[in-house]
Parts: sequence; C-alpha cells; structure tokens
Amino acid sequence: MIVKHLNELYGYRNLIWQLAWSEFKLRYKNSILGYFWSLLEPLLMLLVLYVVFSNLMRVKVEYFQLFLLLGIILWNFFSRATNIGMFSIVGKPGMVKKIYFPRDIFVISSCITALLMSIFESLIFIMFMVFFRVPISINLAYAPLILIFLFTISLGFSLALSALNVFYRDVQFIWQVLLQVGFFATPVVYTLETFPENIRNFILLNPIARVLISARDTIIYSSPAKIEDLLFMFLSSIFFLFVGYIIFSRLEPRFAEEI
Repeated sequence: MIVKHLNELYGYRNLIWQLAWSEFKLRYKNSILGYFWSLLEPLLMLLVLYVVFSNLMRVKVEYFQLFLLLGIILWNFFSRATNIGMFSIVGKPGMVKKIYFPRDIFVISSCITALLMSIFESLIFIMFMVFFRVPISINLAYAPLILIFLFTISLGFSLALSALNVFYRDVQFIWQVLLQVGFFATPVVYTLETFPENIRNFILLNPIARVLISARDTIIYSSPAKIEDLLFMFLSSIFFLFVGYIIFSRLEPRFAEEI
C-alpha cells in the first residue's frame, strides 16, 4: 500500500512543485522588500542573539556567528514547515472538497515551500562562511543526509498537525507554545557542553538537537558525523513520518465534512 501511494505521489510531482512555488511567491506578494525578507529575517535574529549571548552572557564558541546562524536557519525550517503544513488542509477548503487527489500533497508542498525559504536564508550563511574563511572538508558530504533527516522529521510532524488541526483548532495554539519551549530545549543558541552529563542525555533524545549538532560539526567544524547520531536521526525520521502518515490517513476521509 505504501509503495502504491508513493507511486501515486510521484505522478503528482509537478502539482506538488507548482503548489510549493505558488505558496512561496504568495508569502512575499505585495511586500516592499519581497524575497529579501528571506535574507533579512535570520540576520535580524542573529544580531539579537549574538549581542545577548556573546556579550552579555559571554559565550565562547569558535565561529559563534556561524554557529548561531546555522542553528537559526535549521530551526526556522522546522518551525516554518510545521506551521505552514499545519494550515495546509484547513487553508484550502475549496480544493479539499471539490477536487480529488492525495491530500498529503498539500502538506508535502508546504514543507517544500519552507525548504525554499531556508535555501534563500542559506545564501547568507554561505557568504559568512566565505567571509570567515572557514575550511571545507570531505565531511561536508554528510550535510545533505542530515538535511534529508530534518525534512523527513518535519514532514512527519506536519502530516499529524495538519490532520489534527482540521478537527481540533486548539492544536495551532498548543503547537506555538511547544515551539517556543522547543527553541530553548534545543541547542540553537548554546552548546551541548553547557549542561551536566545527565541533562545532555535528555536533550539528545530530541532528534532536532542531533540534527543541529551534526550539521554544525560537519559544515562548520569539518568533523565527521557520529554514527550513533546518524542512526538516531534515521530511526527518528522513519518513526515520525510513519506516525504522521498513520494519523493523517486515518483522519483524511473526514476532512471534507469537517472543513
């Protein structure tokens, strides 16, 4: 059944891309700065966090600007993907009610939209890498795999959230609170070594934390990704995608009558 559904989704690949690109353009429509907002947002966040953590809290981390910026970009992707994905069904009632095709197409396209936004943000990160003359090693090859894990985890969450939000609108408010908590429970602005050993183990139960740590190690610090981290991210991505898909497929038949 899963293979059949994947083949069906592949048949709609052009529609998925069109929906994702349309959503991306729509987000900046009638904006004076337009796509520049994709570059400005992480820079403003970087400025605030850098001032607070490097000057006021005296955090000493090599390439701390890059450390922060990469954390912000990756966290922003997860946050955007789940937020956009959560409204991907309730935000398109006409298409859900009148046209039949796999409804998870909307969720997938929303995650791709978030990915496009993150790609624009990454241009700033690349410029910072060049400016600080950060050495590049073969370990950079781990980065695409780590990003695939992040995309898959985000898609799993988005599938579950989009389906639950159709029936329980409180989900959107609860998720915003959880994202706020998650931002500080994930090493976006601090290193894992900041905490005692027992707390570090607890933080590492969060797969997004491992994504950030592994991405920084391979991209900024030219270190190889740890096998246990890669395995944990792989299993987590499969688990969350599976759970998200099950929730979505169970609730999907009632979408039209609830919207």
